[in-house]
Amino acid sequence: MVFPFGYLQHRRDCQFKQSERVQRIRALTAYHGPFSVLDREIVQKPIGELVEDVRKGSLEPLDILRTYGKVAIKAHEKTNCLTEVMLSSAETWLTDGSINLKGPLAGIPVSLKDTIVVADYDATVGFSRLVGNKTGQDGPVVRLLKDAGAVPYVKTNLPVTLLSFESTNDVWGRSTNPHNEEYSPGGSTGGESALLAMGGRIGIGSDVAGSVRVPAHFAGCYALRCSTGRWPKVGFRTSMPGQEGVPSVYSPMARTLDDLTYFTRAVVEMKPWKYDYTVHPLAWRAEMATEYLAKERLRVGVLRTDGVVDPSPACRRSLEMVEAALRKQGHEIVEVNPPSPYEALRVASLALNADGCRMFRSFFQTGEWNDLGAAQMEFLMRMPGPLRYLYYLWVKYVRRDDVWAGLVRDWRPQSAFENWQLVARREAIRSDWFDWWEEAGVDFLITPPNATPAVPHGGMKDAVSSCGYTFLFNLLDYTAGVLPVTHVDKALDQLPEDFNIRKLNGVARGAYKLYDATAMHGLPVGVQVVGRRLEEEKVLSIMKRVEDALGDDKYKLLDID
Repeated sequence: MVFPFGYLQHRRDCQFKQSERVQRIRALTAYHGPFSVLDREIVQKPIGELVEDVRKGSLEPLDILRTYGKVAIKAHEKTNCLTEVMLSSAETWLTDGSINLKGPLAGIPVSLKDTIVVADYDATVGFSRLVGNKTGQDGPVVRLLKDAGAVPYVKTNLPVTLLSFESTNDVWGRSTNPHNEEYSPGGSTGGESALLAMGGRIGIGSDVAGSVRVPAHFAGCYALRCSTGRWPKVGFRTSMPGQEGVPSVYSPMARTLDDLTYFTRAVVEMKPWKYDYTVHPLAWRAEMATEYLAKERLRVGVLRTDGVVDPSPACRRSLEMVEAALRKQGHEIVEVNPPSPYEALRVASLALNADGCRMFRSFFQTGEWNDLGAAQMEFLMRMPGPLRYLYYLWVKYVRRDDVWAGLVRDWRPQSAFENWQLVARREAIRSDWFDWWEEAGVDFLITPPNATPAVPHGGMKDAVSSCGYTFLFNLLDYTAGVLPVTHVDKALDQLPEDFNIRKLNGVARGAYKLYDATAMHGLPVGVQVVGRRLEEEKVLSIMKRVEDALGDDKYKLLDID
């Protein structure tokens, strides 16, 4: 559409969705007001007990829905975390037989990333062009959830393009971190992490470079990045349809580890391969979970750095807390030096954006705001070849920054031939890691989830390339979970007096521009637990071993006010 008509349509679409959200929330009179005694009992009960109460008839699923509807509205008032508010429909689903209240998730409300298709609701992905794209049929994962007894009730915010650790777009606005409104709750599943940190129960997000794990780290909740084929992925919208260089995966998130484990097991036990042709017919392996809950002495590989951006003092301290707790339990700690994480970052970045950022750009309307990190990637992609080469030479030989130079050298749209080469290189990296892990003989790895805690709003302009700690395991397709461990402490986590940001490579410099332990005081800090491909049961068990080992130092969740 020609300017200014395209821009005017964009503004109308955004205003329509925001007004619709306001009206829906305002109409929910039963969901406003303080928490009752019953509300507080519900939020404290484990999922298993709530499900049993619903099945026995001692607790009405509508009461559970109203409790978590209150939680969601309070969280939204503080963080702007919600997009589609589906509570009125959820009440109908509970009474018209749409939801199987005999299932393993009977009566449990589930929040969904805005990309997930729910009948009669938009899945805008933060693009105004997609306003009004509702369909009359639930996507496969929503059908599965309803068959399992779960109650989809809200959808949550994300970044336009989905390629950011912030969650901001023109359609829904900016989501903020529940611990500090000046910071991001993460992305691309950032609205979800804000809701869960403030008392939401369980949810579903997607992850292509850390998009469920980084939000868990930034906001203080739990997430599991499943391997491809373990969780349904059909029936979703995306900013990058057809992108398979680094496949996106949908995965669970939760407020607590027990909830995360229960939810993951329940979905797998629903045989998701009967709903979605992309899912492997791989049943829940209780024996694997039990083995790693009981194994007396674990061999723990510690990946202290991705070789691109060393972890900040807060993230290093979190990792060391976990290391010390596991060592105290008698587990063996192993220093590891795996195949180059930097090479994985270089290949993954090019494979993910082999189209030259053209696909996500195709969804924009005239005048639509772009995430600053995605805009930075797009700017470099469009740089004329001779100018890019001069820039590469300057970075490599004048600034003497081999890391940044290696990333920008080939940062341009890739031909089909070059894309095939990238996929071949991806497979070679996976093979190298397979051999390395066999030789190292570790049970799992612990790593930082990110070099820093949450980024301030707008920070992705500088930190867009600082994603190696999570992106690596997307390229490898390994199972990885994040659990919160501690909070930034302004007394413990300051940079050393002799720290010199000018000596860092370009990626690290961008990340450390944003690190300020005083301003970040109180933000969550997590740790990442990594297994190999399709080891969801094992990783969840190891996460429990880690949390149990922390004992009294276990992370304290935000109170539900």
